[in-house]
Amino acid sequence: MQPKINPEDVRVFSGRSHRQLAQDIADHLGVPLEPTLVSRFSNDNLYIQLGASVRSRVVYIVQSLIPPVSDHLMELFMMLDIAHHAGAREIHAIIPYFSYARSDKKDAPRISITARLIADMLQTAGATHMMTVTLHSPQVHGFFSIPTDPLTARGLFCNYLLECKYKHALKLDPAETVVVAPDYGRAGSAARLAERLGLSSISAEKRRLSDTEVEISSLIEQQVQGFRKAIIYDDEIATGGSVLHLSRLLVHSGIEEIKLICTHGLFLNNALERIRAIPQITEVITTDTVPIPIEKCIPCLTILPIAATIGEAIRRNYNRQSIGDLFDFGEYLNE
Repeated sequence: MQPKINPEDVRVFSGRSHRQLAQDIADHLGVPLEPTLVSRFSNDNLYIQLGASVRSRVVYIVQSLIPPVSDHLMELFMMLDIAHHAGAREIHAIIPYFSYARSDKKDAPRISITARLIADMLQTAGATHMMTVTLHSPQVHGFFSIPTDPLTARGLFCNYLLECKYKHALKLDPAETVVVAPDYGRAGSAARLAERLGLSSISAEKRRLSDTEVEISSLIEQQVQGFRKAIIYDDEIATGGSVLHLSRLLVHSGIEEIKLICTHGLFLNNALERIRAIPQITEVITTDTVPIPIEKCIPCLTILPIAATIGEAIRRNYNRQSIGDLFDFGEYLNE
């Protein structure tokens, strides 16, 4: 029997970015999601009050950094600060989608490595620990001075695909199916997914031209020769520019069926409609680290719940148990 969490010792709060996910995590843990009062003064300043005592307790604050990112980030800083000054014993920042992980290097003059800045500010605000799902790159983990757990959704994707295979709804023939990483940065994750599925993997060579434009080497067309199906595996899809460009190259090279997999499905602007316009893309698989409005959903979109993965990591953390098999960059998968 798994050790339980003492509901008298734990407080779970949510910012406004994704209350449903916070509620699902709290339900998984068997503790209530405590109320949070958020309002604005006439001068636009935020006012936040936590709706339950946190003194000497373990506090978990859930907030995904989705648009408007700055507002949600400020909410998170304030909630951490409130818990700190109200005497919480531990303060855990649960950030399912850490958007600033993309700002992980100085690739132009006079710019900020913002991921590192946000990491420092989370600690300053009072966080004693941070937990997230699928960082954009491994080095972002090293920006944090507090203990940080980057979890993986890879187990969810593997279990889903293998279950579909078991039900004969999906054929994963290694002679005809390949896992494709859209750039070298995702090659390791794609290789781990491919290994679990018994497939081979390749990586595209991508160069980013702007926030919405990329250039992908046509060499990928030679690499997929002989395959009929492709699984594109990325950490996030925002505007869809990378995966759409890659998908068109794969179709041009003879790929007949494509599945898109990403942990964070932002699908900004008309990304899902543009994806739907490519008939060879038969399914888009993501998680609910980011809320997706029902009106944006398309028939081929599958959303896998992430609450149990985060909740299990929280439960193990609280009970001082290892969570190594839930790590994004570890050797193991969440079975």
